[in-house]
Amino acid sequence: MLTRKQFELLRFINERLKETGVPPSFDEMKDALDLRSKSGIHRLITALEERGFIRRLPNRARAIEVIKLPEVQAAGGGRRGFTPSIIEGNLGKVRPGPAADDASHLVAVPVMGRIAAGTPIEAIQTRSHTISLPPDMLGVGEHYALEVRGDSMIEAGILDGDMALIQRSDAADTGDIVVALIDQEEATLKRFRRRGASIALEPANTAYEVRILPPNRVQIQGKLIGLYRRY
Repeated sequence: MLTRKQFELLRFINERLKETGVPPSFDEMKDALDLRSKSGIHRLITALEERGFIRRLPNRARAIEVIKLPEVQAAGGGRRGFTPSIIEGNLGKVRPGPAADDASHLVAVPVMGRIAAGTPIEAIQTRSHTISLPPDMLGVGEHYALEVRGDSMIEAGILDGDMALIQRSDAADTGDIVVALIDQEEATLKRFRRRGASIALEPANTAYEVRILPPNRVQIQGKLIGLYRRY
């Protein structure tokens, strides 16, 4: 499902593209949604991309493409003040059962160590403790959490100290943010893309370089499905 802010941002980007052919800047998005900082926009953009509504085009500034719009849209009105209905999607759905209906039920997710969002650090595979999360924050399958260290994914709204919620998977689609194990010894959190016969691990911070590696050096260990942050 889309939150109200996600829906507002998607609608604003789509309208601006129709009017001018150019997507709005992050400052314009921030002002349009009455947000105090651009970090909130980064999180909304990432959520819309993960849900398949938009695509960020590589190597082009401010390049955002709207792939699809929700089936249910608010009728009439301006960019602000509308209240859309809940828009159904697949992300975050869990298997049917009592746990999905019980708001008080929490799922214990193991914290497996730290993950680098910056210079890769030595892979950590030791379960240290668990965090308890509501089931609607998770999808199907097996999950674990990693504490983020570094700032290479800051433009995707992933900050140093965040807890990354990972769905175990050994495969990824282009554009997914993944846990990548490099040479069986370095673990890093990056956006996954295929470049011909190679794999690109892309940061979301212009201060860092994209790493291009052959497939036999990279092992996908999971996909990012959410963040857990304490304030």
